[in-house]
Amino acid sequence: MSDWLIFQGTGEPARNRIADLPEAPHWRRFDGTPPPEDEDRAPEIDHSSLRRLGDNPILRIQEERTLQLINAALYLRRPLLVTGAPGAGKSTLAHAVAHELGLGRVLQWPVVSRTELKDGLYAYDAIGRLQDTQLDAHRAGRSRSGAARVRGTGRPRPGSSPAAARGRSDIGRYIRLGPLGTALLPSRKPRVLLIDELDKSDIDLPGDLLNVMEEGEFAIPELERIAGRDGRDQVVVLSDDGRPVVVSGGRVRCRAFPFIVMTSNGEREFPPALLRRCIHLNLEPPRGERLAAMVQAHFGELADETHSDIFSLFTQDAGGVHRPTDQLLNAIFLTQHAAQQEDPARRAEIARLLINAPDQDLRR
Repeated sequence: MSDWLIFQGTGEPARNRIADLPEAPHWRRFDGTPPPEDEDRAPEIDHSSLRRLGDNPILRIQEERTLQLINAALYLRRPLLVTGAPGAGKSTLAHAVAHELGLGRVLQWPVVSRTELKDGLYAYDAIGRLQDTQLDAHRAGRSRSGAARVRGTGRPRPGSSPAAARGRSDIGRYIRLGPLGTALLPSRKPRVLLIDELDKSDIDLPGDLLNVMEEGEFAIPELERIAGRDGRDQVVVLSDDGRPVVVSGGRVRCRAFPFIVMTSNGEREFPPALLRRCIHLNLEPPRGERLAAMVQAHFGELADETHSDIFSLFTQDAGGVHRPTDQLLNAIFLTQHAAQQEDPARRAEIARLLINAPDQDLRR
């Protein structure tokens, strides 16, 4: 194993290893101000990661080239563009890095045809804010009217109703950072962001990502307009994790550039400018030791040998058509419950229900 690898693909947690990552090259350094150290902690990995990685011997990554490209992205603070067939384990890479290096919950941004850049940065609930403002004004009016009747005057009681209404309607309550926006919050350790199936996006999104990824910052116009007004230079908003975070001057500026994994099933070409700013990894479907490790991660040690009949059925020639790995996992799980180990014919019959080449029926 090369000494320079920070992420080693062993699946064993090594939280202190990220501290060995050298300082970024000067053209990829950012100057965001992180919060105090006791507040600068990402939430622990959640069930989404555990589902993908398994909880036996954690999924291992053996290919030297894959490990080198992942570490190149870490060292250079560049996004990792992972291409490959469905089921090759592209999105699992992000979860594996977060787990091994102790980088916390993976921020996930699934992309669809209607996805825009702003969806990943932040959301502003203007309608909710307007409704709350109107409700506060109505309550304040009723309060003033009631106080005037009690005192027998037409003057409202001096007090905190309008100020309280303004406090309750603070704009930060209506802004929530998206996955990309949260990943760019200033922190001492990089967050892990998964931008899944970027090739399904509108034609403009890959190009729109360029400036944000190059500069490591973005503006929130709703907060920029009030920056410096009435002490509102710092506004508390919610992160994608659901935690309150401070945004200063209406801009989010990163410190440690996030580890960004962008996946693509190869359904479209990307702009050359985006490709030039990424580390490109083409992930081959898992075979041999990597496939065996995946089975062991989900079904226990030596599970590939225990279920060697299903394993062999999956790996046999599929006429050049890729079989998604989840077919193998589904077949092993189902045969565990629907057929006894000593009934190979029954096991093979059930496994064949699930292990087929994609679109096999359509070609008949």
